[in-house]
Amino acid sequence: MRQLLKKMRFAKTNSGLLALLLALGAFGAGFIAYLILDRAFFVKKKVPAAYEYPIEQLAVIDPGLIVCRQVGSPIETGLQRASAVDVDAQGILYAAGDEKILVFSSSGRKEKEIILPAMPTALKTAEGLLYTALTERIELYSPQGEQLAVWANIPAALLTSIAVGREDVFAADALHKVVRRFDKQGNPLGLIGQKDAERGIEGFVVPSPYFDILIAPDGLLRVVNPGRQRVEAYTFDGHLEWHWGSPSMGIEGFCGCCNPVALAMLPDGTFVTAEKGLVRVKLYDDEGNLLGVVAGPRQLGWQAPIRVCEGPQDCQVRGLDVAADPQGRIYVLEQVRNTILVFEKIQ
Repeated sequence: MRQLLKKMRFAKTNSGLLALLLALGAFGAGFIAYLILDRAFFVKKKVPAAYEYPIEQLAVIDPGLIVCRQVGSPIETGLQRASAVDVDAQGILYAAGDEKILVFSSSGRKEKEIILPAMPTALKTAEGLLYTALTERIELYSPQGEQLAVWANIPAALLTSIAVGREDVFAADALHKVVRRFDKQGNPLGLIGQKDAERGIEGFVVPSPYFDILIAPDGLLRVVNPGRQRVEAYTFDGHLEWHWGSPSMGIEGFCGCCNPVALAMLPDGTFVTAEKGLVRVKLYDDEGNLLGVVAGPRQLGWQAPIRVCEGPQDCQVRGLDVAADPQGRIYVLEQVRNTILVFEKIQ
């Protein structure tokens, strides 16, 4: 890969330019597919001594911090590569993966399959429509599976999350490390998160292809900045309002190279975060105060290695996605066994 990049960088002649374009097409398609399958950029680095903690101790969560309980049995999706989960206002559950979207009833019974032309990398249900990202583009479907539109085809992109507002649609692009803004017809309106010293924007750090967004009721876009271990709040035209979250080995913060990896919001304004590596799902208020823990490795029945990921190469196993319904139930997509677990707050 380094040799290919070197050749691309120094191509100057017309023949070199042609070779460059051909190489870009082959390399880009292969590299993006590789990222989707492995969910990790291999960037090696030495683990600092400060992180040399017994993993067993870090994985244990004080029972007094756990504020949720599991509801029912895990929902088996039957997918080989589950990528995203979402739930609509009626409690209908959707899971994406394996070139399809699965539709489940509120009781967890599979009712329908919507076949897609490629592997979905993101899914959002809004206004009676299904928005799905297929790596470089966004496609719209009806709940019955009819394809309604194809737009936002972005060469060499990796769209990992979608947020839908009244007049705008946003897509997180993990490869370009920006959030793309569109109107409802798919016309591009601008980029959010590019480095801008005058506006106090440091830029997104996305070491691995986990890059999540949502629109909060206050009208601001929330964006996970995983490499900086925080959640940032932006206006739709790209002004950074504030951020919360900090790197920490303790339960109150986000550990490793790139967390949180997923974000959802409960009806009361509580944020749900999910982490990979040292897997855990937690609740925060909008100032970043920890409100409690939804689940840790034991509660999730996690069967993959538990580790603190100091580089993406440490977290080649898959992670979690999260969603929430209007009743406050939390849906956790566990991407190792491809199951969905449902949690609710303990009253």
